[in-house]
Amino acid sequence: MGTKVTIVNGEQRPSQAKKPAESSLTRWTASLQTSWSDFRRFLEDVRAEMRKVVTPSRKEVQATTTVVIVAVFIFGVYFFLVDGIFSYGMNRLLQKLGGLQ
Repeated sequence: MGTKVTIVNGEQRPSQAKKPAESSLTRWTASLQTSWSDFRRFLEDVRAEMRKVVTPSRKEVQATTTVVIVAVFIFGVYFFLVDGIFSYGMNRLLQKLGGLQ
């Protein structure tokens, strides 16, 4: 028996064998296996990263907390002064323009 021939642009080429159609169950199973292996790899990566985590000592926590409290206080005073200066300037400007009586 002879082989099937496909004519493309005037050339004869042997036709390619068609692949059997995949069932949707086969595709779903392959997708599930891929998803599960990706999830396992993700969990392994999380576990490896969690091993690198170091809990700070009490002294380190106290030091960083003190730095944060001092910084908040300094910024609070700074913004209080800047707000006061802008408020004073706006009041003076509005008085000159006749907006405030």
